[in-house]
Amino acid sequence: MVNTDTGTDSGWDGRGNRGGRGPHVTRNTPGARPAEAIPDRRVAPPGRRVAAVSLVALAALATGCGPGTATGAQDAPPPARATQAVAPSPTRTATATEGAKPRTAPPPGPSASSAPPAPAPDPTTARPAPEPSTAPPPRVLMRTGTESDRVRELQARLRQIGHFGRTPTGYYGSVTADAVRSFQAKRSLPVTGSTDEVTWQRLLAMTRVPTAAELRPPTERPVAVPDERCLKGRVLCISKNSRTLAWMIDGKVVSAMDVRFGSEYTPTREGVFEVFWKSRDHVSTLYDTPMPYALFFSGGQAVHYSADFAANGYGGASHGCVNVRDKKKVAALFDQVRTGDKVVVYW
Repeated sequence: MVNTDTGTDSGWDGRGNRGGRGPHVTRNTPGARPAEAIPDRRVAPPGRRVAAVSLVALAALATGCGPGTATGAQDAPPPARATQAVAPSPTRTATATEGAKPRTAPPPGPSASSAPPAPAPDPTTARPAPEPSTAPPPRVLMRTGTESDRVRELQARLRQIGHFGRTPTGYYGSVTADAVRSFQAKRSLPVTGSTDEVTWQRLLAMTRVPTAAELRPPTERPVAVPDERCLKGRVLCISKNSRTLAWMIDGKVVSAMDVRFGSEYTPTREGVFEVFWKSRDHVSTLYDTPMPYALFFSGGQAVHYSADFAANGYGGASHGCVNVRDKKKVAALFDQVRTGDKVVVYW
């Protein structure tokens, strides 16, 4: 307490005296407590009191800027700025991040920008499954059993490119079917053995128009030199060696054709004979097989057309007859030969 009389510090020892001086009388101010009632305590000088107050104020200010306020500010993101944001410097961002306290805020919820992009549909699964084709199969033009000039052309064209090793006969047999299968397989076509429109058009594109000699060669093999017994008159001159038949008149070959003979168990007889019977639509009474354009010359042996020969070539044999595989040629021969004409069979 400051003594208003002397302006000096006042200390009280509990006895009412100070420094051996007489009783100290204090000025009573209205509302002030008597000096005797003030407890015994030291009163700080005015300079120290001001410093204490300043320290208290600074402590209050420091408490108001502490981590509590910063932590509370991190619970909500700062409002978005209307102006364009400037990308932070990598150096400054790294420094701030290293010195900052780890954040405990919950992870952000999904958003349109952070969600992973939807997977693109697989193009193979997105395409609809192809519907089964309803197109009809190509039309068949020729098949086993067909006999025509077109079959002859088919055989000639197949022979041009190495699929048919025989002379064209005009008959569609197993040999021709095998040749067609070979052609279809090599060209990646359905292997059926029948000639449909697709197979035929592919063959036409790969070959040329056959010549007359290619369509109707006289024989598959060269005609043999005629036996001297064939040089006079009207003679069916048949060579087992060349497997050919030459229709000759006075030493001149009128027509020639391929023939085959009987097996070793039913051999064709050799020698000189004559035609004694003609039967256009004959059927064998022994084997119940057709013998069209039959020209009988020795018992039941005859020259006639053979569908089996046309189809299978020399892979088979007759029961003793002379088989012809060219139906048109033997038909023309049937019309020209007369009963009584000579037949010569030789090696």
